[in-house]
Amino acid sequence: MPNQSRVIIESIYPQIEGGLHPISCIQNEIISVEADILSDGHDVMAANLCFKHEKESVWRQVRMTPIVNDRWMATMQLEKQGFYEYKIEGWIDYALNWQHGIERKIEDGQKVTSELLEGIEYIDAIFSKCTEEERVYLERLKEYFHQADQYEKAIKEAVSHRLHHIFSQFPEKFLVNESAPLKAYCDREKARFSTWYEFFPRSASQTPGQHGTFKDCELLLPRVAKMGFDVLYFPPVHPIGEVNRKGKNNTTTAQEGDVGSCWGIGSQYGGHKELHPQLGSVEDFKSLVQKAKELGIEIAMDFALQAAPDHPWVKQHPKWFKWRPDGTVQYAENPPKKYQDILPIYFESEDWKNLWDEMLSTALYWVEECDIQVFRVDNPHTKPFYFWGWLIAEIKKKHPNVLFLSEAFTRPKIMHQLAKQGFTQSYTYFTWRNDKQELMEYVNELTQTDQRYFFRPNFWPNTPDINPWALQGNMESVYLQKYFLAATLSSNTGIYGPVFEYMQGAALPGKEEYLDSEKFQIRHWDWNIENKLTTLITKINQFRRENKALQQTNNIKFLNIENDKLLGYYKYDQHRENEVICVVSLDPYYSQKGMIQLPLAELGIPQGHQLKVQDLITNSSYIWNKEWNYIELHPVLPFHLFKIHK
Repeated sequence: MPNQSRVIIESIYPQIEGGLHPISCIQNEIISVEADILSDGHDVMAANLCFKHEKESVWRQVRMTPIVNDRWMATMQLEKQGFYEYKIEGWIDYALNWQHGIERKIEDGQKVTSELLEGIEYIDAIFSKCTEEERVYLERLKEYFHQADQYEKAIKEAVSHRLHHIFSQFPEKFLVNESAPLKAYCDREKARFSTWYEFFPRSASQTPGQHGTFKDCELLLPRVAKMGFDVLYFPPVHPIGEVNRKGKNNTTTAQEGDVGSCWGIGSQYGGHKELHPQLGSVEDFKSLVQKAKELGIEIAMDFALQAAPDHPWVKQHPKWFKWRPDGTVQYAENPPKKYQDILPIYFESEDWKNLWDEMLSTALYWVEECDIQVFRVDNPHTKPFYFWGWLIAEIKKKHPNVLFLSEAFTRPKIMHQLAKQGFTQSYTYFTWRNDKQELMEYVNELTQTDQRYFFRPNFWPNTPDINPWALQGNMESVYLQKYFLAATLSSNTGIYGPVFEYMQGAALPGKEEYLDSEKFQIRHWDWNIENKLTTLITKINQFRRENKALQQTNNIKFLNIENDKLLGYYKYDQHRENEVICVVSLDPYYSQKGMIQLPLAELGIPQGHQLKVQDLITNSSYIWNKEWNYIELHPVLPFHLFKIHK
């Protein structure tokens, strides 16, 4: 279709896959939007960034400013949850073009009587849009422009900032051009800043050998809150299959009394909408959710779409599972691993519509019946991407507060696609990043590329499935390093406890798996133990809550340190009202020292200006008046968390 506009708009950033997916953001987050905007000739152009919430009818507009080489920029702040649209409009601004031209002619000493008369046309075009005070001013200008004896006043006002402001405020958008609308999805603050703690409810009992209950979990809530965690995640709490139940340490034959894997969901006691009878009733679970909320904790449920062989679905909906030619059902496999106690859902079933509806109904049941607002989703990469896009969108239509953590330790593009389909957060490769270079490369990849607009990382040093090599030596300094890194590099972080803080690193020989794993048995813990880990985790979590610089992931700059065993980075909030410098030693054995270079340009301070920094961990203060400053760290306390006071 012909387009008479002279303005070209292209290369809008950010956008995901040409607008196929929305960018992700948080309530009140400031988002910078850029685009190439150009036209023929030398006329003055203008452009607006326009945006509106899905429930709004009027576009809000922010004037864009040129930055370099026909690149323009503006910012938008999205306050409400839900979908937004944003677009860019550009036009030749003939009023500003007139003002620019007459200014050049006046500077050249030319007589501009005729040009002043032309200016009246531009004033008349916007006159009705102005305030009463502005109209009085414009009427006076028109008189000046008409009267030869007022020429000096006329040319002075013609190029005035006041007139420029009025023209800019009420532009005449002749032959305006618009980009196609793009989408953003705005989540609540918890999506960007959360501190997770995981434990197995069946291991919550204070009595050795006794199955834990939701009431036992209630007694542990003050401990979780005291340590500074605001999300408490439970592995599946549903009935556990009895057919092909796994024994301790993943043995294929269960012995008398073995409790099985809680991810083998479903038995004679029900399926995904029921609770394990030994944990307690629905009323007990609701009570736990409410008491947690009173302490500032949200309960996260595991959403694991698979079934034990004796799950009610297997008999009620056999088409939801894959059957072999010999009449046996296909159980889960990830060769060479076999999961005889779990049947994967057959998403290619001809009965897929009813299957999808039941999956949605299951999630909505826990949201609406028990006020669950957070799900950790088990192995989402083994289910269709478009299924997740549909399910998450359907839930958020009714319940926009609901968040989804993707447990997908798989190929990067698969993890990215899950995020594009709507997952709020994702587990990451942080668990296996240990040396300075790979940590810097990975965090820069997450924060300095397009990933920052759709992939929101959650850094976990360990999980029930992963006992990484670095933690298997039970060295206190390594545990301290890993938690500090996870909690300060990422604003979303979590640990599987009390295994982590009690440094229980015993592993199956040659594997990154826990010996005597709670996935297959009940463990008894002394929940009253306090040690250096619990103390410092509590401190770090406190400082995360108190410093907005640590409540976001993307605003980070790695700092130069003349030592490969020392990692330093500068973090700041979006208004740069809160700034910190983190330094951590990556050596668990020996002291490390070096010189750290301050980011003077980012801090906005000149060379030689004094800077006060306070180590929040030790409450020690230092005055730095040089660009390079001395740092020394010991494995006993392998990190600094400096708050900057200007």
